[in-house]
Amino acid sequence: MRQFDLVVFDWDGTIIDSVGAVSGAMIAAAIDLGLPEPSQERARWTIGLGLMDAIRHAVPSLGRERIPEFLDRYRVHYLRLDPELQVFAGINELLRGLDAAGVPLAVATGKSRVGLNRALAQTGLGQRFIATRCADEGHPKPDPWMLRDLGETLQIPTQRMLMIGDTTHDVGMAHAAGAQSLAVLYGAHDPEALRDSRPGALVQSVPELARWLGQACAVDSALLGV
Repeated sequence: MRQFDLVVFDWDGTIIDSVGAVSGAMIAAAIDLGLPEPSQERARWTIGLGLMDAIRHAVPSLGRERIPEFLDRYRVHYLRLDPELQVFAGINELLRGLDAAGVPLAVATGKSRVGLNRALAQTGLGQRFIATRCADEGHPKPDPWMLRDLGETLQIPTQRMLMIGDTTHDVGMAHAAGAQSLAVLYGAHDPEALRDSRPGALVQSVPELARWLGQACAVDSALLGV
């Protein structure tokens, strides 16, 4: 029997290899504006948050009046790399297999709606998901809004959901919503921090994720590419 009625994926750092692009754009925008340069660790920690929360954490000295200027520079640097970003090896096969097996899939991301729609079109993955939620449509992670809204819309109890992500923000959102959680260790956040956030499971790689989901969703692992 399947353990979950909905499997929800984070996007950046979980499905697509974009951690360097996101954190690099944050750092480059700060440099452009002559602000204190955030460390790589600080910039990576913001991934998964809504953009405004991410900016406030990465560059706390930024005044409100300069936020539009910062956003402009961030977008310039990120969009320069965006067309080159790749889905992690094995993710296409994993999502295709889960979809073919009838496992309902969704996305809950810190990206904007415009950004996620662009990413879904570029990767061709839009058809795999029955629903998606973005940070600018409600309350961003770690608030439980995205999972609760998915549950209300799809008539699925959050207790029957699995949230998969690479940050403590993903795990925190799952805890707050009463959902199950799985943390992947190949993304943005430090493995020790992810372990301390108490996810229900931890995996090191996409093949390990596929094997875990194969068991949890009663799907032949060969269908998932492993």
